[in-house]
Amino acid sequence: MSLWKKTRMQCLALCAALALSMPALPQGQTQNQGQAPPVIKSEVTLVNLFATVRDKNKHVITDLKQDDFKIFEDNHEEKVAFFSKDMALPITLGMLLDTSLSEQSNLGAIQDAGSRFLHRVLRKGDEAMVISFDTDVDLLADLTDDRQILDRGINKARVNISGGGMIAGNPGPVGGQNEAGTVLYDAIYLACAEKLNGEAGRKAIIIVTDADDTGSKVKLEEAIEAAQRTDTVIHILLVIDPRYGGNPGVARKLTDETGGRVIFVRSEKNIEEAFDQISEELRSQYTLGYYPTNNAKDGKFRKIKVETNNSDLKVLARKGYYAPRS
Repeated sequence: MSLWKKTRMQCLALCAALALSMPALPQGQTQNQGQAPPVIKSEVTLVNLFATVRDKNKHVITDLKQDDFKIFEDNHEEKVAFFSKDMALPITLGMLLDTSLSEQSNLGAIQDAGSRFLHRVLRKGDEAMVISFDTDVDLLADLTDDRQILDRGINKARVNISGGGMIAGNPGPVGGQNEAGTVLYDAIYLACAEKLNGEAGRKAIIIVTDADDTGSKVKLEEAIEAAQRTDTVIHILLVIDPRYGGNPGVARKLTDETGGRVIFVRSEKNIEEAFDQISEELRSQYTLGYYPTNNAKDGKFRKIKVETNNSDLKVLARKGYYAPRS
């Protein structure tokens, strides 16, 4: 099932823009007589953050308290209004698999490790989906808690053989595989704007790729913005075939801006270890929240920095958010 059509992109962008720009009803505002009572919303929105803390040896730290954290918005320290270290909070996951030719030699190992990862990490209340991308973006398994459906989705992934009208030996046409390119940014944008936008709670995307985009309709900045607007953390397992190269800089930018991390994968054994590290990360997050002192509804991007009182500890959290528009 293809997620990408030329006209659909325009509709998605329009719908996302409209949804994100709809104003909240100011507190205390009344309706005209005869109309239904309004739903009252607070003028100040709680900003939620999910943070992972590691020490110098990259060990995850799970025993911190609220007073151990500091949050800064645009260099102004904010008061931590909410704190939790409940490691069982539900999570919605997206697994994005690069099925371009550059990943051909690793796909089998990626599929095996990916299936085991989902079986380990998913708990009651969690959901996941599977998407592949090469010259197009394909939804292989929609959001579900059914492990068998997810396994079948992962196993459907096939490397795109450009130029022959074939996907892993299956006759085309299948979604424009004669076109050159790997649409990484499109896949991220669609996963966030179309599938994760309506989900609540923790959200994360795990991408197995060389991070080399060569054909997307959206730009890198637009993909990052889609993740930031939906509070989605991006983790990347960077698998680079020396014959094709890759783009570690893009991988770092995607993860740094959203609060995730890049793990370099250099062998089939490393693939399993990388998934294990991501699993640990997802299950070792603190939840922080604050009410920003800047309550202007100007739609602007605001930078966030999360620190601890111990300078030897490193905090992974998203680096900002977009304020609502009035």
